[in-house]
Amino acid sequence: MVMTMYTSNNLCNIRTGTVIQGKWHKHRYEIIKQLGKGANGVVYLAKEGRTFVALKISNQATAMMSEVNVLKRFSEVQGVALGPCLLDVDDWIHPQEKKIYSFYVMEYIEGDDLLTFIQKRGKEWIIVIILQLLGDLHKLHEKGWVFGDLKPENLIVSGKVPKVRLIDVGGTTIRGRAIKEFTEFFDRGYWGMGTRKAEPSYDLFAVAMIMINMCYPKRFERKENGREQLRLMISSHPYLKTYEKILWRALDGKYTCAYEMRKELLQCMQQPSMQTEKKRGERVVHVKEKKKFRWVETMFLFVCVLFMYVVYLYVQIL
Repeated sequence: MVMTMYTSNNLCNIRTGTVIQGKWHKHRYEIIKQLGKGANGVVYLAKEGRTFVALKISNQATAMMSEVNVLKRFSEVQGVALGPCLLDVDDWIHPQEKKIYSFYVMEYIEGDDLLTFIQKRGKEWIIVIILQLLGDLHKLHEKGWVFGDLKPENLIVSGKVPKVRLIDVGGTTIRGRAIKEFTEFFDRGYWGMGTRKAEPSYDLFAVAMIMINMCYPKRFERKENGREQLRLMISSHPYLKTYEKILWRALDGKYTCAYEMRKELLQCMQQPSMQTEKKRGERVVHVKEKKKFRWVETMFLFVCVLFMYVVYLYVQIL
């Protein structure tokens, strides 16, 4: 459940086929279908010429400009595409209502949401995606922002080489302030395990809950003792059990930055490999010792047979 209010005042419902023309830049966008609703407006799949784009529209100009500023900040992060690229910002006068709506246009990221991707590709992709996500979050946090409403629905995996992308930046908050939007299952306040202050540890709690959600696709409601409930869910699942210590460090807010969590996950991944190499080495030594024993055994039998043959010849001569 997302703790935000949707009202008819800030949602602009537009019919398929409607053409939105910007008041200032005059770009024309044909509405194809609705992609989703946020606290501050509605996101549509639209088409400009032959290009598909994502268009978000609302009558809350201030909130929309805040999201535009976040998308601009995303573009400042060098070497990584954290979210959709911002393409246009404009206003539209509704022909029937005669109201002015603000809208912005983003790159349309085509792909599967995180849970769908994992269901298609398998759980072995969980750690790959989480490592990517933590790297991107670290860069976002360094720029002074916290994503806030971090959940599988806001993560799209796209491209031939799968890459996770952050979408719906409506909950992104400046570090130190109160989180603007959240979804209960991924919110540490809901579980009674921390505040709703915008800091890296808030996002990292959500990352741990996303890992739990990928292993338990049907989200569960918090019971009386939420912490004990999570402990049982983690310890009873073989995949989560592997990363239990790291999950609890994230849930308890022990990491100061996403890089720390990423580093420990990488180390945890390497440990099984080291154990496998150790077992392989033990097997090699065992095989060598076994071969050595067989060679000694063969020589012993040969000597015994030779001795018996010599005795036989001696008896014949006598």
